[in-house]
Amino acid sequence: MHVSSSWRAVAVTAALALAGSGLAGASYGQGQHDDEWVGTWATAVTHGNATGSTNLGLTDQSVRLVVRPTVGGDRIRIRLSNIYGEKTVTVGAATVAKPNKSTPELSDIDPNTLRTLTFNGSGTASMVKGSELLSDPVNLKLGSLDDLVVSLYFPENTGPTTFHGSSIQDNFVGPTNLVTQPGGAAYTLTRRCCFFFLSGVDVQTEKSDGSIVVLGDSITDGTNSTPNGNNRWPDQLAERLAAAGHKSFPSVLNAGLAGSRLNHEGTEPSDNGAFPGFNEVGVNALARLNEDVFAQTGVRTVITQLGINDIWMSDDSATEIIGALRQVNAQAKERGIRSLVTTITPFEGLGGTDSWTPAKEATRQAVNSYLRSSHEFDGVLDFDKVLRDPAAPSKLRAELDSGDHIHPNDTGYQAMAASVPLNLVR
Repeated sequence: MHVSSSWRAVAVTAALALAGSGLAGASYGQGQHDDEWVGTWATAVTHGNATGSTNLGLTDQSVRLVVRPTVGGDRIRIRLSNIYGEKTVTVGAATVAKPNKSTPELSDIDPNTLRTLTFNGSGTASMVKGSELLSDPVNLKLGSLDDLVVSLYFPENTGPTTFHGSSIQDNFVGPTNLVTQPGGAAYTLTRRCCFFFLSGVDVQTEKSDGSIVVLGDSITDGTNSTPNGNNRWPDQLAERLAAAGHKSFPSVLNAGLAGSRLNHEGTEPSDNGAFPGFNEVGVNALARLNEDVFAQTGVRTVITQLGINDIWMSDDSATEIIGALRQVNAQAKERGIRSLVTTITPFEGLGGTDSWTPAKEATRQAVNSYLRSSHEFDGVLDFDKVLRDPAAPSKLRAELDSGDHIHPNDTGYQAMAASVPLNLVR
């Protein structure tokens, strides 16, 4: 399968033209009450690690987080999470703004777009252990695929952070309260790892097509894609939807979590010793459903892209993997959510003793054979067919391989997004 290098540029141009036309972001009158809230950006969060900065937490520090919402609107709100925290976390101040596109620094914001966030009318708020926090709505016109910068100040030690550990996006940390600073120079530490405490952004739209949640692992998380490039396959799927020319389209919420397994905790070491286990990999996927899928705003579709780590890390059987995928499907449908699943992609050549074996390949093939023939799911996205080498089907195609033989490169992620039938997700 050949993917034109110009396709994505065309899609982005069309999407931006759509945003500029006024079709991508609706306008809202003072007296309207039927506008809908929908998630426009999200990330899966986990407990801080056992050591390091995410364990120590933040003290009298600000974070500046750069995200790219997928659908636009005139009002936004953010969702913060302390669900994996160990104590109450105080939010001393919070703002949102658009980035300053006239400078090369990703930490610079456009002061004309700066908006102060409140929580129940107050500029400060507390998140008790295990809770989430929803900001009050703020008026800020956001176009589809517009970047957004969220700045948060934590005056007191937070304890271990609730965070996403593989942002593939530069985010920034600095001392004291910096949330209103237009320039980002005072944010002295750049972190490519982390979205701290931020779990979602919602927009209010006149007509919502709901949200698509992608429940996945590092392949959904975009491992080995270009940093700050928004080249994860869910990002590129969002670009296709934006470029399709419809007045409204569903948002795409990336709940990918590097290392995630269907049947195992992130802290569990792999059977082959290649993976020691980390908090940031999160809990098993079935335990993630309530937080990462069902709690999302306006969710109508879930795409499950999981199973590869259960094979190479844990040597699970096809029966165990299929059983967990069937449970995700059943629980989604119980809630009226359309349920799609992806086949498991090739990984022969992955480093480490026994990471890939003929027996593990047989498990992968058995799972994929079941998925292709099953009529339980609302649709199957055959990413194995998209990425595999026709001459060696247990391997990724060389031109789509990032080099570690399990994760695609930017072109591979593009091929995955391009293969999704839009009628299945719209």
